[in-house]
Amino acid sequence: MKAWVLHDVKDFRLDNIERPKPDRKEVLVEVRAAGICGSDIPRVYQNGTYSFPLILGHEFSGVVAETGEEAEADWPGKRVGVFPLIPCGTCMPCRQKRYEMCRSYSYLGSRRDGGFAEYVRVPEENLIALPENVSFEAAAMLEPMAVAVHSMRRARLSPSDTVAVWGLGTIGLLLLMFLKDAGIKRILAIGNKESQRRIVRDIGLGEECYFDSRAGDTGKWLLEHTENRGADVCFECVGKNETMTKTIEYTAPGGQVVLVGNPFSDMTLEKAVYWKILRNQLNITGTWNSSFTREPADDWHYVLERVSKKCVTPEKLISHRFSLEELEKGFCLMRDKTEDYVKVMGIIKE
Repeated sequence: MKAWVLHDVKDFRLDNIERPKPDRKEVLVEVRAAGICGSDIPRVYQNGTYSFPLILGHEFSGVVAETGEEAEADWPGKRVGVFPLIPCGTCMPCRQKRYEMCRSYSYLGSRRDGGFAEYVRVPEENLIALPENVSFEAAAMLEPMAVAVHSMRRARLSPSDTVAVWGLGTIGLLLLMFLKDAGIKRILAIGNKESQRRIVRDIGLGEECYFDSRAGDTGKWLLEHTENRGADVCFECVGKNETMTKTIEYTAPGGQVVLVGNPFSDMTLEKAVYWKILRNQLNITGTWNSSFTREPADDWHYVLERVSKKCVTPEKLISHRFSLEELEKGFCLMRDKTEDYVKVMGIIKE
């Protein structure tokens, strides 16, 4: 089969390799669509990954082609999404079904082979069956959608809250979609690209709900839109010291800060910022990954239900599509930022 294999930092090749065989409780998924995550770019060009060679790709969907001897016999031919985190099943969080906090997990696309290939081995327990009206492209975005929803559900939101989202990459924009769908009336979005303004408008938020941080004083704008109080809930979706500091500074007394963005570098708090947390009695919440318990209440089933009912339309965020053979162009585009992009999607098989 064809697969994009990372052999070392900056050594990323489309290889012809042996098609994998599923283990006893695994299935073989024929990949149809696979999204490039922002975290994939430093894996290829800067930091590498846990071991080489490795096939990247943790946001993907496809059709079950084959099953291991102990997997359910009715999987072949089914359209599926894939939860990429493979929990150990024995640690305390796993015993509580809080698999996203597993102490000793594996991960498709970073610790074992992932979805930038024609076929990938997947544990049967990581599959979610797709309704026919959910496209493979939408299903390849189940993972980032579930991450956005997990952060939303970690916050204690009220429909009357004013909610600010700092940072409008894929997760931030998906979070806007789900906040609106959840009935939050007052949403403020802070980005830095004209394309983000257009998407915010397409989502159904008014022009007055968006602020381009390049255009002036973001804090002043936010205070003007919150009667000088600050937002009741601030989601930090960037992962930079500057935005973390601003979310703390412009959260209302007694409010919540939800830290979503993966950090670019060390995060530090100045004394004055730390005092704001204390004196405003802010609730600081960390969030990571998403819940997948194979039960209706988990994040993935929540997302799938909203997508199947067309309450959210993640395909609106797909800015670029590349075939498997051309997938490296998507990596270079994201690395070099030669064009505005949101979600870059690999169409592995039509």
